[in-house]
Amino acid sequence: MSDGSEKAGYVRRQLNRLRRLIDRLIYSRHMLWGVGIASFLESIIVPIPLEAILIPLMQARRSAMIAISTAALLGCLVGASVGYAVGYFVFDAIGPQLVSLIASQQQYEQVRQQMESQGFWFVLSVGVVPIPFQIAMLAAGATKYSFALFIAASVLARAVRYYGLAALVWLAGNQAQALFERHKLPVALGLTAVVAAVWGLSLL
Repeated sequence: MSDGSEKAGYVRRQLNRLRRLIDRLIYSRHMLWGVGIASFLESIIVPIPLEAILIPLMQARRSAMIAISTAALLGCLVGASVGYAVGYFVFDAIGPQLVSLIASQQQYEQVRQQMESQGFWFVLSVGVVPIPFQIAMLAAGATKYSFALFIAASVLARAVRYYGLAALVWLAGNQAQALFERHKLPVALGLTAVVAAVWGLSLL
């Protein structure tokens, strides 16, 4: 019972911190820098629920929705570049320790094989869902996959994510957060299915 209470208290504290962060960002003149930094951190290792930050910001600053999406995209791309560089230059030295933080060795091997065979489509499929994709960054660098193609796939995937949120806020207004929470799983699965279908057609 105490474990459950402790977990509930931890969740409440984290939610309160997130709300305070959002409030500061909404009224800050450095709001776009804050979004970019949060996106960078999410893409590297910190499990920030970025949608929980972006949607309220877009609702409060609707005239800046495109700028917010762009800041998030740029922050993610900087993080993706850093993750790729770590995989490319120092994976042999610290790779196992990094993999152990985010996945099992077996999962990493599966990702590495996917990168070697279908790198662009794999990065695109991972990037469209609202989760960090550190393991794909590391595998892309470690396998010496084309940096240009890696960045191109990351741009396409994360642009769908961030500008899609702006479109959701534009269409749904203050109901955007509730709609996102209600439908994020089927939307993510749908986007992944679309990418998989296009991927399959490219092999024909």
